[in-house]
Amino acid sequence: TLVSILLFLGLGSLAVAQAKVRVDASSMARLPWCAAERAADCVQTEHAAVRDYLQSWKILGEAFDQNRADLLAQDFIGGAMQQLSSTIAEQGTLGIRTRYQDVSHDIQFVFYSPEGSSIEFSDLAKYNVQVFDHGRLISSKLDSTHYLVVMTPSEVRWSIRIFQGGPE
Repeated sequence: TLVSILLFLGLGSLAVAQAKVRVDASSMARLPWCAAERAADCVQTEHAAVRDYLQSWKILGEAFDQNRADLLAQDFIGGAMQQLSSTIAEQGTLGIRTRYQDVSHDIQFVFYSPEGSSIEFSDLAKYNVQVFDHGRLISSKLDSTHYLVVMTPSEVRWSIRIFQGGPE
């Protein structure tokens, strides 16, 4: 069912300001192109990607809480945008809304391309999730999902291209 898919994927409204965020960027520091002469650029990229990723969670939450896929356009592209838009449309058709409260993120960088065209990391996200059916609360629980995320730079920010959730 859609409810179990939403609970499994962990999609929805998150209060990012309250979340604890831990970032392990040690893998980026070991990349040859993040050597001493470019270390500041890599650190700046890491901070920008994390900032934009956490902002994307906030927008994602608003989109699921309001059943408005159009809100995703600034932060999601490609397959991630298609997947999320489809889920929001199905959720809306069924009269379901999903609300999340972010608890924590544990981010570990996996890859940063030498030319700066993509960055990949994993995130163990923990959150409280509530599912409403036609305005009536039908489920509320603490959950966690392990995400694989690939972001690419756009004109002014990093956008999420791949956003795959799976069990912890």
